[in-house]
Amino acid sequence: MTYKVALIGYGYWGPKLARNFLNSNNFEITCIVDKSLTNINKARQVFPTSNFYKNYKMVKVDEIDLVVICSPTKFHHEMAKFFLKSNHVLVEKPLSLNTKKVIELESFAKKNSKLLFVDYPFIFSGSINFIYKIIKNGKYGKLLEIESFREQAPVRNDADVVWDLGVHDISILKYLLNSAPIKVKGLKYNTAKIKKKDTAYINLLYKDNLKVFIKNSWISPVKIRLIKFKFQKAIITCDENEPIYKIKIYKKSNKYSTRYKLEVPDIDNSEPLYNLVSYISKSITKNQNPIFAKNFNASITKVLEKI
Repeated sequence: MTYKVALIGYGYWGPKLARNFLNSNNFEITCIVDKSLTNINKARQVFPTSNFYKNYKMVKVDEIDLVVICSPTKFHHEMAKFFLKSNHVLVEKPLSLNTKKVIELESFAKKNSKLLFVDYPFIFSGSINFIYKIIKNGKYGKLLEIESFREQAPVRNDADVVWDLGVHDISILKYLLNSAPIKVKGLKYNTAKIKKKDTAYINLLYKDNLKVFIKNSWISPVKIRLIKFKFQKAIITCDENEPIYKIKIYKKSNKYSTRYKLEVPDIDNSEPLYNLVSYISKSITKNQNPIFAKNFNASITKVLEKI
């Protein structure tokens, strides 16, 4: 079955999602909404048979299966609520800057028997799912520390760096650990003369004394997407900037050793956004949404609010 999609927003992130829906045999983008004529003209070149609107309320919801929202964050709540009456909805992260609004949307989706998805792309990456299995099977012993460095990204006016970059780290942690931090400490500040905080240092403490350090920054000459997982028997690095060898395992010869043996495993290198699209297709077909069940979005938003 081919599901029909309405895409709201064809600016920065919209085309990236659109490309992955276009590459799927299970979806067809039948209409695109954007206030910008320039963006509409760009979209028309790729989707010449789609319908185009400047107002999202012009979308014929009874002819659509899934609505993909790529608008500024302040519009996410009202748009998602509007479409969840009739359609399944995927929203660009962050879903909202307010936990109460997230809980409201999750409840609204459940009430209307619709599925609500959020674009946390890295939880659909082969590298993070490799780490998930390592943590689950305890192959390298207890997980002791996690360090994450996420630097360089387009500056946003609708959300600060934590809601933009930190949301990736917090969603990854929620997915891997399936728990919330016991303690949260965050320092945010500006290194450039811009509206929103552009740099953040975050310390989290989880159960079993698991310590997490996160650095997020828009302002950097180098793009960094590196996470280090420190286990009792190994240190595993996950570098999303690597084209192929994203995971490196540094095995310890013994508990106190500072010498390591390097192992580079084979992982799934398919595009995370394409994996997300595949997940959505299966979820709609089966009418199940396991990853986003049990207040997944609300838990992430609550931690981001504390930071």
